[in-house]
Amino acid sequence: MNLKPIHKIELNLLETLIMICRQYSLNYFLIGGSLLGSIRHQGFIPWDDDLDVGMPRNDYNQLLKLAPGFLSHTSYFLQTPFTDHDYGLSYAKLIDTDTSVEEINNINNAKKGIFIDIFPFDKIPDSSADRSSQMAKLKMLDGSIMVRLGYHIVDTPLSKLSRPLTVRQYNSVRQLKHRRDNVLQEYDDTNGYLVKNLASQYKYEKEIMTLDQMNNLETHMFENLSVNVPTDYDNILTQLYGDYLKLPSSNTRNPKHFKYVEINGLEII
Repeated sequence: MNLKPIHKIELNLLETLIMICRQYSLNYFLIGGSLLGSIRHQGFIPWDDDLDVGMPRNDYNQLLKLAPGFLSHTSYFLQTPFTDHDYGLSYAKLIDTDTSVEEINNINNAKKGIFIDIFPFDKIPDSSADRSSQMAKLKMLDGSIMVRLGYHIVDTPLSKLSRPLTVRQYNSVRQLKHRRDNVLQEYDDTNGYLVKNLASQYKYEKEIMTLDQMNNLETHMFENLSVNVPTDYDNILTQLYGDYLKLPSSNTRNPKHFKYVEINGLEII
């Protein structure tokens, strides 16, 4: 599969996000596989088809307020739970609306296009009991939102027959989204020194960072862009992946997000 056209659009999206962050003095940093790609490959992991960015919660909230004006005369759309009422996830995506995609095992009515993910990092409690309680509340709210918005793993004839939600139903979902936001941020005003991407795909402890790790950044190359990464990337990547410089076995080197991609009317996948 040729991922270069997808990577090119994701790089353009990232470059635009960096421009916004520089204009408004907002911090951002690469996370997960994108951080690994920057360090191990100086760009995309060759078989990776997505791009992940993290932001401190305060900067993230400012981005949500400021970016729509910056993007108003572009084909880019900042998708959040509140700019797209059919979108059920808790974090933002920057989407190129001149593209069209179908994702693997993710059937829903939200806006679609090649995207980059933007995750807020929130403070977390010290005690394991409080952590478990917070995650249980988030999972319950995530599930309620997804069910109400009609998210499916596979497309079926029955899913095509589902009726659009009424205004009252959308308002009910919106209230759930606000409740979820409150749970995500419930420890942000504490004196805690640990933060986490609470929407992380990794096990809970894998993506915990200290405030210092999140705030102390340096630049590395990511393809043709100079991007922010945590200065302590070695410990962060070791915590996530172990021996992160070792390449995985060849049979696991597969794209994981897209089953169909169209760019400017031309089918890529």
